[in-house]
Amino acid sequence: MYSGDVMGQPMAVAILGTGSDVGKSLIVAGLCRLLFRKGVRVAPFKAQNMALNSFVTLDGDEIGRAQALQAQACGIEPTVDMNPILLKPESDSRSQVVVKGKVYEVLDALAYFERKETLFNIVRECYARLATEYECVVIEGAGSAAEINLRDRDIVNWPVVELADAAVLLVADIDRGGVFAQIIGTLDLLAPHERQRVIGVIVNKFRGDRRLFEDGVRILEARTGLPVLGVVPYLRDLRLDQEDSLDLAHSRSVQFKPNLINVAVVLLPRMSNFTDFNVLAAEKDVALRFAASPDDLRGADVVILPGSKNTLEGLGYLVTSGFPAAVDSHVQLEGELVGICGGYQMLGQEISDPKGLEGGGMSKGLCFLDVTTELDAPKICRQVQATSLLHDVEQHTPVRGYEIRMGRTSRGAARPCFHIETSEVWEGNASSDEGAASENGRVWGTSIHGLFDQAEFRRCWLNRARDRKGLSPISPLESELVTAQLQDERDRWADHLEKYVKMDSIYSVLKVDKEGSR
Repeated sequence: MYSGDVMGQPMAVAILGTGSDVGKSLIVAGLCRLLFRKGVRVAPFKAQNMALNSFVTLDGDEIGRAQALQAQACGIEPTVDMNPILLKPESDSRSQVVVKGKVYEVLDALAYFERKETLFNIVRECYARLATEYECVVIEGAGSAAEINLRDRDIVNWPVVELADAAVLLVADIDRGGVFAQIIGTLDLLAPHERQRVIGVIVNKFRGDRRLFEDGVRILEARTGLPVLGVVPYLRDLRLDQEDSLDLAHSRSVQFKPNLINVAVVLLPRMSNFTDFNVLAAEKDVALRFAASPDDLRGADVVILPGSKNTLEGLGYLVTSGFPAAVDSHVQLEGELVGICGGYQMLGQEISDPKGLEGGGMSKGLCFLDVTTELDAPKICRQVQATSLLHDVEQHTPVRGYEIRMGRTSRGAARPCFHIETSEVWEGNASSDEGAASENGRVWGTSIHGLFDQAEFRRCWLNRARDRKGLSPISPLESELVTAQLQDERDRWADHLEKYVKMDSIYSVLKVDKEGSR
């Protein structure tokens, strides 16, 4: 069995899964929060992440959104060492490879695997820095722990486990069915030295009466010789940022109502950072629907075009799917139209790609705003502080957010909608105007992600929409409460894990006593 007695390293536990989307990211976040609450200096680590939801650190580095959430659960600032490699799919066969927060190359899978030695040296370097700064590291794996066809090219699961001398918790998803085959099959495919590191199993996303699975626990423990350390019930309405998992059926079933602000977010094929809208959906006077077809826009007060990893592809999808006519009808009926990042670029006159970053060429935009975009490198990643210039939104309302974009968007006669006061990473931190808005302010776009996370701006903007609809304004205190409740979700999830997982067994392996010291 796992001994964990290698000197000179922090204690480490790796959360590996029986497959993708079994809940590894949130299990890591919950464990990080519990260890943080015990006073342990803990950090998350995922060597390689594949996600279109990303975050920009204070240093202007791009990492996976999940690792940012996990760092926040640890009470620390996210850094690139927590996610040294981020893969952002551009098509079914290639991804933009972000290494240590910066664009490395666009590679297909075979070319990427050829870089294994170089990339794993970077993984090793980043983990070593974390290991000198923290008492404990909680590692997240990727996909399945038993991808035997990729074992010789793996740089995220077992090589990292061995690098960190980590204990392993195996997580399975009972909600998708076949949990016995998931767990027993995965363990049977592990090499003997790998299996020895597994200290227990967590059965995740259980629905119904847990007593009905008591026989299942006994069977699993008898067949595997490992303890089932938790059967974790599915926690409804948990509002923590996910990676790339959208409940499309649920989001399309959201009903628009006359007494609410009805928001339709167009569902693009490679939509990025859909977490921009989580806090909007949490407001009690908002109904938010992800729109997969033009018909899904009916009844919307606000239509939002979100970010996209491939802006030209996203624009082409809108055109071929019939969205422009539906969006134009929405605007003609005095509805509001918003573009975020790539969505903002699509609202302009044209998008050109002279260097072939997205295949080359030029495409006519949707022509709602007098802006033009030229795609170019390098990618701009920065955190920003800004103030609102939007019409009928209280002027100079503060906004914080971040930009992740390729190229330059030039504004013509359109008025700006934000004034950037400072940037954490920019030439001289110079201030500048940003975004563009129509004369009446009902069509606008910006490159700033996360702007709705700011309670004051969010409520001022929603109250503007309420006024157009003849609804009375709501106090900003209500939106501040929503923001506070979302922050409390980290503790709500940690409390849930603490209730249903045998944490003492995990603390014992990590040499954390009941009082939290090590």
